[in-house]
Amino acid sequence: MEYKASILYVEDDVTLSFVTRDNLERKGYFIDLCGDGLAALEKIAERKYDLCILDVMLPKMDGFTVASRIREKDGTVPILFLTARTTREDKIHGLTIGGDDYITKPFSIEELILKIEIFLKRSIVNPAKDARSAIHCLGSFEFDVANQSLKRGNQVQQLTYRESVLLTLLLDYKDTILPREEILLKVWGNDHFFSSRSLDVFISRLRKLLKTDPDIRIENIHNVGYRLRSG
Repeated sequence: MEYKASILYVEDDVTLSFVTRDNLERKGYFIDLCGDGLAALEKIAERKYDLCILDVMLPKMDGFTVASRIREKDGTVPILFLTARTTREDKIHGLTIGGDDYITKPFSIEELILKIEIFLKRSIVNPAKDARSAIHCLGSFEFDVANQSLKRGNQVQQLTYRESVLLTLLLDYKDTILPREEILLKVWGNDHFFSSRSLDVFISRLRKLLKTDPDIRIENIHNVGYRLRSG
């Protein structure tokens, strides 16, 4: 059987995990299910996944720590957190350590599938593109869209999925003000408050990655949006 994608799903609620796994498998996804954080790290060491879905509250090792360990080895795989926590601080922390998005429990299968499909779309970051068109010069950096990496001299920095998608969009509209609402709809698929806070976190992450070239600026246009400038 040919699967749409391979997903690592880490959840310690047995009933929820089995129901969710069965629904996702019926949609054509290959699901590796783990019940604790340490087992998840063992799976990550064995194979590469197209997406990781991590519950935050896990036995043996919490989801935030698992995500941090994953990011040490793989900067590109999208990470989606599942959490019953609703505090903004927890959510922002998850994004800061390399997560890409959140779903708050309880969630619907339809909501989860929509998030998965957004992450796995090939149209935004498409490895099949011609290699020349997939390399962008940005100041002293080379941005490899297909491999989600930034290169400056001999230094290569790996981007996460969301960082890569956001930087691609900013480059497409370089020197032009991009309204926040447009960025949110194109990258997150909605303009909800938490997505707006997530955008600020990811802009900060990109600025940190690009800070070694002082000629590159991601300008904050107050109450409007962002503009990428170089030179």
